[in-house]
Amino acid sequence: MSADNLDPIIRRKTLSARSPGTMLTEIDYGEFGVTFTDEPIPHGGTGEGPSPLQAVLGALCGCEAVTFNRTAADLDFSYQEINFEAEFTIDIRGRLGNQEVRPHFQTIRVQAIVTTDESEERMAEVVEETERRCPVYNLVVDAGVTLQMVWARRPTDSSMD
Repeated sequence: MSADNLDPIIRRKTLSARSPGTMLTEIDYGEFGVTFTDEPIPHGGTGEGPSPLQAVLGALCGCEAVTFNRTAADLDFSYQEINFEAEFTIDIRGRLGNQEVRPHFQTIRVQAIVTTDESEERMAEVVEETERRCPVYNLVVDAGVTLQMVWARRPTDSSMD
């Protein structure tokens, strides 16, 4: 598939979700199974799953991984794995009804450590293109969230010999 194709290429994905009048939501991804989002017990939930905001953070890491993988293949960049650590801040006054405060993330910080023997320059090329292409990354940025992506390179064990 060519990236310069001028005709739209639209995909449609679906899921179903159900909340029994609590903070718990069961999300059915069809052939991919069922997951849950919830709030911690101290916040009125049952603690049965990650909060929806944690799930978005997980989706960001997953989307960055998928996009990095596709970009690496396109640019013939070899790597073994990526390990992510992510965190967010939120001012909960927005979620509590204060209209002066955004009800979503204030900041997100993600550290991505790529195990590779490729050069820093080559990795920077893949990272730049990954962030240009990643749908969730761009959704977060377009929402005005302060997003700090920190990419680091770790050599493979074999290069240490």
